[in-house]
Amino acid sequence: MSSSEANESRPDREAFAELERAVSAALDALAAARTRAQEAERRSAELEELVRRFTGDEAEAGRLLSRLRELEAENRELRERMDAARGGVDRLLSRVRYLEGR
Repeated sequence: MSSSEANESRPDREAFAELERAVSAALDALAAARTRAQEAERRSAELEELVRRFTGDEAEAGRLLSRLRELEAENRELRERMDAARGGVDRLLSRVRYLEGR
């Protein structure tokens, strides 16, 4: 291997390692967001049931259910963001595969 080839190989390896770290971090963030969204959905369902059972005050029940709807909207937004992040991860993985093929 010539000195020139060795110098070109090292930056490729460093770029590949950096890309792997970025993909790993993105996947970790995606998993954490998914966990938070699932927990929020579980709590939302529990709260809705508790409100129905124990609230005698319709105004309070309405306020709580309104907040519940807001949380559900946030969950939808988180899902959309996760889908967008998943697309970014897919693009990063494509780049990794390209670099591996070089």
